[in-house]
Amino acid sequence: MEHSKADAARSWKARDPVEGETRDARSLQMEFAMVPEMVKQFMGYFYRHIRERNLNEIFSMYDVTFTKLSDRFFKGTNWPSADVIAELVDHDHVFLLLYKEMYFRHMYATTQPTLRQRCESWENYCNLFRVILHGNVNMQLPNEWLWDMVDEFIYQFQSWCQYRLKPSRMQAQELEQLKACDNVWNVVDVTNYLQALVDKSGIVAELKADGGQALKESEGYGPHSNVLRMLGYFSLVGLQRVHSLIGDYDSGLKALFPIVLQNPSVLYATKIPGCNITAHYYSAFDYIMLKRYNDASKILNSVLTYVARVKSFLRDSSQYDQILKKNEQMYALLAIVVALAPAAQRNLDEQVATMLREKHQDKIAQMARGVEAVYDELFSYACPKFVAPRAPDFESPTDTSQSAYLQQLRLFLVEIRQQQYLATIKQYLKLYTSISLQKLAQLMQTDESSIRTHMMTLKSQTMQKEWAGEGDATEGTWVNSGDVDFYVDVDPTTGNEMVIVTETVVTKRQGDFLARHILKLEEIQRDLTLAQPVQTTNPAAAAYA
Repeated sequence: MEHSKADAARSWKARDPVEGETRDARSLQMEFAMVPEMVKQFMGYFYRHIRERNLNEIFSMYDVTFTKLSDRFFKGTNWPSADVIAELVDHDHVFLLLYKEMYFRHMYATTQPTLRQRCESWENYCNLFRVILHGNVNMQLPNEWLWDMVDEFIYQFQSWCQYRLKPSRMQAQELEQLKACDNVWNVVDVTNYLQALVDKSGIVAELKADGGQALKESEGYGPHSNVLRMLGYFSLVGLQRVHSLIGDYDSGLKALFPIVLQNPSVLYATKIPGCNITAHYYSAFDYIMLKRYNDASKILNSVLTYVARVKSFLRDSSQYDQILKKNEQMYALLAIVVALAPAAQRNLDEQVATMLREKHQDKIAQMARGVEAVYDELFSYACPKFVAPRAPDFESPTDTSQSAYLQQLRLFLVEIRQQQYLATIKQYLKLYTSISLQKLAQLMQTDESSIRTHMMTLKSQTMQKEWAGEGDATEGTWVNSGDVDFYVDVDPTTGNEMVIVTETVVTKRQGDFLARHILKLEEIQRDLTLAQPVQTTNPAAAAYA
């Protein structure tokens, strides 16, 4: 592999704030002797296929063989360190960086990493991204691996933020070591690496040129390396996720803007289920927190239909359980959306609407009556694991790992409490086609001035932005999202202020329904045409076929 080592030449030991022991050649030889022969063969074949750019073999060994070897030899323990297996792969610097990315991902999935291991994983990602950004990497890697790389990078950032906000569980020595790690998994550095990958890949200009048509047709591969190009694409989703996790929802939508989720015919993300579901989930959540319930319902309808279509093909995937859980979370979000904006139901396919009723019909009715506890329950279940990207108070070590979540929950419930009183007004308005402001004030046991203010608040809350189908996803046109519309006029005969009510009837827009299904049919036909079985020829993989 051709690459530049200049940016990755810094020694961890030279800047490691956590003291550790170095291993001599004898200990490495002893560890190497303990490595199972099947694992040694795997490393040799894996390295060879990456050098030879055999994509099918690389994917098979990465997605199937590595998982099965992990289950057989390393269940609950770590793979051999990069130092131990280095001579099996000619001490290739870039391959060892890739191996350590898998090594630490397995560690996070099966064990509880130490402070030192968290720091080492961060250093490995930094070195790997520097080589990709500044070197001459000519590899072809499966896009699934590149997505997993970005996904795991952000997951470990989340894990770090949660870990360091639990100082009360740490020993004094660990706290002192943690103080020296203020630049490890720093939110600014995390976003800077993701943005650098986006900028260097040129993916934004490519998506703006044709909406992503060429990317989807080629599936991101070509005569040259796909690594930087696809890492840039996936980093758009990664940036959205990071912004959402810290509560910056507007920036989250802007980060994803070059990827148009509402146009599945040119959306490459549908090829990578994890990427597609992540992008839709965080987009929908951002829209909910920005009170744009119509847009949220469209995004959720699209992704829930997608999951229903592909989940049967993912039963053998290691991510199957996660996808099912995310599916349930998104139905919970959709229940919140429908309760807050009943008119959003017109954006749902019959399949999604039926499943929503089966899962949450009673809870939707309770939320429509303003029952705060149900909102609290569904929000807590469906929201992402927010992070507070700040260092803990080392002088007064207390557990504040839930502070970000509690802050976002409070903000959400403030909006719900404002709507509780308004929900009662809406119930009265549904009983009349017109009612005087004075009578409505009497029914609500308040004065005309207060009820006039509440009516203005209700009017403003039922108006929301809706994406017009092009341009910035953070912009849109104002539409009515309520199930009751009204205006206030003066009765010319009595001089009283009257509330004129017009009930909004939710009707199915058959044109949109047919258009969506035509696009889905075209996408299925395209997938069937392009689908090719993966053939495995290497012995290490064949042993677990």
